[in-house]
Amino acid sequence: MKRIMTRSFLILIVTLAVVAGMCLLAFRVVTQNDQWVAQPYNGHVASSNGLAQAGSITDRDEVVLAYTNDNEERVYHEDFATRCALMHVVGDNSLNISTAVQSMYRGELTGYSFVFGLGVPKSLRTNNSIELTVDADACKAAYEAMGGKDGACVVYNYKTGEVLVDISTPTYDPQNPPEINEDNEDEYDGVYLDNVMSSSYTPGSIFKIITAACAIENIPDIYERTFQCSGEYDIDGEPITCENAHGTIDFTTAFAQSCNVVFAQLAVELGEEKMTETATKMGFNKSFEVSGVTLSKSVYNLENALGDNQIGWSGIGQFEDLANPMHMAIMCGAIAQGGTPVTPYLLDSDSSLLQKLGVTKAKQSEQMLSADTATKLQELMRSTADYYYNARGLTMGGLNFCAKTGTAETGEDKAPNGWIVGFTEDENHPYAFAVVVEEGGYGISAAGPVASAAISSLVNNP
Repeated sequence: MKRIMTRSFLILIVTLAVVAGMCLLAFRVVTQNDQWVAQPYNGHVASSNGLAQAGSITDRDEVVLAYTNDNEERVYHEDFATRCALMHVVGDNSLNISTAVQSMYRGELTGYSFVFGLGVPKSLRTNNSIELTVDADACKAAYEAMGGKDGACVVYNYKTGEVLVDISTPTYDPQNPPEINEDNEDEYDGVYLDNVMSSSYTPGSIFKIITAACAIENIPDIYERTFQCSGEYDIDGEPITCENAHGTIDFTTAFAQSCNVVFAQLAVELGEEKMTETATKMGFNKSFEVSGVTLSKSVYNLENALGDNQIGWSGIGQFEDLANPMHMAIMCGAIAQGGTPVTPYLLDSDSSLLQKLGVTKAKQSEQMLSADTATKLQELMRSTADYYYNARGLTMGGLNFCAKTGTAETGEDKAPNGWIVGFTEDENHPYAFAVVVEEGGYGISAAGPVASAAISSLVNNP
């Protein structure tokens, strides 16, 4: 009898689990069917006719970036450079770029219905077009300024959250996509990856923003101190090298002249716990989401650090540090906003679609910095732009701006990656930006012109 009771009890548990699973499946079929049909692994939607009923995709000025013509063919912007610049945002017919609008929101674009599937009668079809926040002209300007180099450029309005420029290279023409095979795969290596959203790079000296924030918050006399830089400084018997021998230097000048010796010493003095705490507050080791896309994490991790020398290198953006371009723009937006960032977004369609897709406008994220620290970082980045970048002829559409460049070493056989991050100080043009150019060399000469081209286009062609 006891054995029968045990078996009956087990059968009851299994039956309840099956019923619960069927109920959950039925609930998801009804409530999430449009999400299922839009998944990249859905072969039916991803077929050559998968976008035959798709609505148009436009930029912020209603410039058509993609539409379906009368022959049910998907057609992209008439200008070659614009198509290439926005390929990772818009997508192409292959749907290989999983973060692109045409891949993520096919259900909305095709007007998918739970009752009719993809065969919704035209008379019953709702508006299935999507408007983006990007500016096509500014994206084209940034793409052309990249000069064929690989990398990423993002500019967003740090008050409203609108992403205005979002380009990733390498890219290709979505109107005439290449057939990638073993003979040309090196040429197109990484082409399906949106570097703005899904890549993280060694940051180099742009990480000194984080080290500076940590020093401001934890070293009371940081502005009264002076340091000595002879171009090299030994820590644990190994040198930390600096491109120039700066001599006697204070904290503000060390930031403006990007002195490795000073910032390595500061990282060692501050230590693993405080450096990690500040980096984490400023968005490292965390996940961010932009219009449904989870960003690649920026990373600051000293678990593998073997002594103070590697902690020193981490404080100047080397060792195992990694930075995602979109996160860097968000962080700069937070500095401009007094410590609290506004979440970026790419979709700017009607409110019902935004609500359906879980997109909200001007949503404040978790505070990254105190207002006092943010103000002091603004001053450091402003003086750096005034002292160094303006003197070298770098402009941002005639606007006052705050910035930090970086030259990130990535390997003995490669040229450094060039970075620039920062923000403009203008009520009518509040832009945070981040640019990385792979193997571009110095940030000011490689990444600076890309940011300048994008922002100048936004300012001069409103």
